[in-house]
Amino acid sequence: MENYKFSTLEYKRPDLEARRVQLDAWKDAVEHAKDYDALRGLLFEIDRGTCELSTQYSIAHIRHTLDTRDEFYEAEIEYLQNTLPTLTGQEVALSEAIASSPFRADIEKEFGAQYFVSMDLQKKLFCEANISLRQQESRLTNEYQKIMATAEISFDGKTLNLYGVQKYFEHPDREVRAAAVKAYSKFYEENESRLEEIWDELIRIRNQMGKNLGYENYIPVGYLEQGRTDYGEKEVASFREQVRTVLVPLCQKLYDAQAKRLGIDHVMWCDEKMVFPDGNAEPAGDDAFMMKTAQKMYHEISPETGEFIDFMIDHEMMDLQNKPGKASTGYMTSLPSLKAPFVFSCFNHTIFDMQVLTHELGHAFAGYMAMRSQPISDYYSESTDIAEIHSMSMEQFAYPYAEWFFGDQADKFRFAHLQEALTFVPFGVAVDEFQYICYANPQLTPKERTYQWHLLEEKYMPWRRYENDDFMERGGYWYHKLHIYLYPFYYINYTLTTMGAMEFKKKYAEDKKAAWEDYLKLCKTGGSRSYLETLRYANLSNPFEPGSVQRACGYAEEILLEQIAKQGQ
Repeated sequence: MENYKFSTLEYKRPDLEARRVQLDAWKDAVEHAKDYDALRGLLFEIDRGTCELSTQYSIAHIRHTLDTRDEFYEAEIEYLQNTLPTLTGQEVALSEAIASSPFRADIEKEFGAQYFVSMDLQKKLFCEANISLRQQESRLTNEYQKIMATAEISFDGKTLNLYGVQKYFEHPDREVRAAAVKAYSKFYEENESRLEEIWDELIRIRNQMGKNLGYENYIPVGYLEQGRTDYGEKEVASFREQVRTVLVPLCQKLYDAQAKRLGIDHVMWCDEKMVFPDGNAEPAGDDAFMMKTAQKMYHEISPETGEFIDFMIDHEMMDLQNKPGKASTGYMTSLPSLKAPFVFSCFNHTIFDMQVLTHELGHAFAGYMAMRSQPISDYYSESTDIAEIHSMSMEQFAYPYAEWFFGDQADKFRFAHLQEALTFVPFGVAVDEFQYICYANPQLTPKERTYQWHLLEEKYMPWRRYENDDFMERGGYWYHKLHIYLYPFYYINYTLTTMGAMEFKKKYAEDKKAAWEDYLKLCKTGGSRSYLETLRYANLSNPFEPGSVQRACGYAEEILLEQIAKQGQ
């Protein structure tokens, strides 16, 4: 299939009962393979079948999020999420047969030891009793996502979704900004009762999953699901503490300078996105302009990115416009049988659009390269803690081209974007710690959990203040972070990988060619190495080592403080 477009791809509901039979047949064939060549052929046959299933699932998922009101794809996703967990037993049995093969050494010689790591994780995570819990979890997360996607906020004479109203967070009129954040907050407050119930149920369900697997709660399961094999809770806690002691004071300086720049006593929540008194940078054109300029930029960065962006456009592998009913999220996913990434987001004509064109396309470029460099689909996707390095580094690589997108406002874009890259990190570790608190203390009431978020803001974001908003003041801000509901323990990845992105930023400034070669290595290796092995392979530092946060962010800190000094702040 060379000339396909996403809009014309056929979706065919996977025959999961036939796959159940096929999994048993593959297991039998693996156990009776006479030599490695026979086993090797089976491994690739199994891989092709898995890729086709994943591709059909991705098509259904993408089309469901493109319009959450589409009843057909809503039903398809419900069917797939309810049925796929029932196949896990056969999948684990097949993996155990492969792992027990007398030709295991031959598999490791060809594909590496990492081949069996994911199988081991799958085995550790499987429990028959958790199948029904997985189904309940999917129903609840789908409900949360639908509440977010169908949000209708009346503001400025318009009916806006969650992405649409956020454009006003950067409005030059402070009263408009304050009204916009209040309208945004009101949506969550009005839905608080159901959001509390969903979160309460998710904690109960996930903690029971952990208990069914022999753990005290869900936390160890969350780590296994994220594929973390060479670090644990202790290392993450030490990283959070580095952020508290190193970055929190720096962020306070940045917000103090911003207050002075804006001519106000203190940066309130409604002011945080307003970096400059005469307005933030805005794209110099519409959605079509942004896409055309991004295509030009990617051709300029490297031959590989040029080929990649043409592929994405030619095959309609992006949907970026904000539309009614579209899920309020942004993501990259893959159609592995086509070796095709797909990028989903909602433009809102702010610098966010530039982040989409670099962040999500950074993910997509990594997937594009891995799918063309790795022999099996297990390695098409890297571990989640590596994945965000691809995306956040691509954001930094785009800085030299900011004039193309923002014209004479390019310097504003670069400053605001770099400041946000650092000020985000304390929030990111707060999200991580909030999840620890909730799963480790299931006896907390919903209001007590929300108050824990308030305490975390005092710890990691002492500058955060809300004006005339009791809901946010008592901790309501956490409700908007969909990762807490949908992707437990994922969010720390954004903060860990910020360190890698800041390293790449410095390397790119010092030796562009060498930095790009390391970045390509990172993308091409996919999931064929563990987290720490991948960092070493790409010549990146271990973020858990003492002093790592200061070393990684020092260059960015110098740039920002130098710019602030020039502004007389």
